[in-house]
Amino acid sequence: MNFVAAQVPSTAVAAPVESRNINDWLMRMHEASKKRSYVGTFVVSSGGAMSSAKIWHVCEGDQQMERVETLTGAPRSIFRHNDQVVTFMPDHKVVRSEKRESLGMFPQLLQSTDNRIADYYKVRQEGTERVAGVEADIVVLVPKDNMRFGYRVWTEQKKGLVVKLQTLDTDGKVLEQAAFSELQLDAPVKMDKLLHMMGKIDGYRVEKPVLVKTTASAEGWLLKAPVAGFKPMSCYKRPATAQAPTSSVAGEEPLQWIFSDGLASVSIFVEPFDRQRHDRESSLTMGATQTITRQLDAYWVTVMGEVPMVTLKLFANGLERRK
Repeated sequence: MNFVAAQVPSTAVAAPVESRNINDWLMRMHEASKKRSYVGTFVVSSGGAMSSAKIWHVCEGDQQMERVETLTGAPRSIFRHNDQVVTFMPDHKVVRSEKRESLGMFPQLLQSTDNRIADYYKVRQEGTERVAGVEADIVVLVPKDNMRFGYRVWTEQKKGLVVKLQTLDTDGKVLEQAAFSELQLDAPVKMDKLLHMMGKIDGYRVEKPVLVKTTASAEGWLLKAPVAGFKPMSCYKRPATAQAPTSSVAGEEPLQWIFSDGLASVSIFVEPFDRQRHDRESSLTMGATQTITRQLDAYWVTVMGEVPMVTLKLFANGLERRK
């Protein structure tokens, strides 16, 4: 989610040209999010709730380093060094250390470098606007079907960093918005200083959740029919620990199966059914995030994603236990 502001004509263009422009623009955004050093405060508005955080980001060669401090809600400090994420929760004196392929925080839009994004979205320019003190180009990514939401994206003109992002429903209404309220580009952020802060865990209890890469097929699950545009990206299971015991049956560890169309993502969570915890099937909307929970035989399934409910239902109804 932070890519290229290549100029895309507002008039109709041939499909190959449009495809190239969308992908070039997205990749420019993506590179800007990784390679720019900056300090800023960003605000997220979703479902009537608002939260804010301060972010420090630095890049040295192929090394990425980030620090995020929440400014609303419970105090929390998140450090990311490449794929290593360390979260400090001072209220509980707990530090969680884990590896993650993506932190999924603003300003991030691109979930994968799939060049088929242009098959499902078209791009429209909407001029320029000043955001957090920088001039930004405005581009709208319009879905070509009702299976995904749209996006309005403001990118800093010089390098393409995303400075504001809106998620739009199928009628173009804003469901969720994230934007920098203040931003210092090319800030003198020191990686070694952030690494030192990331390692100061004295007085904290350290938790190291384990995620084991697997495949849905290997765990006995399949999707009866593909959902248009969405490809499986990864699949993990979380083995039991002393802090988080789960079913003692082999192969029954909680599972997360992740899909993406390159922009939107959907996660399917599967765990053994527990009558004490899983009492009611439901569907829930919070801003752009939709959630469905239901029982499937001896399992409890949660499907979650920033996609229309009709898309989530295809995933939920299509999930099947292999006989």
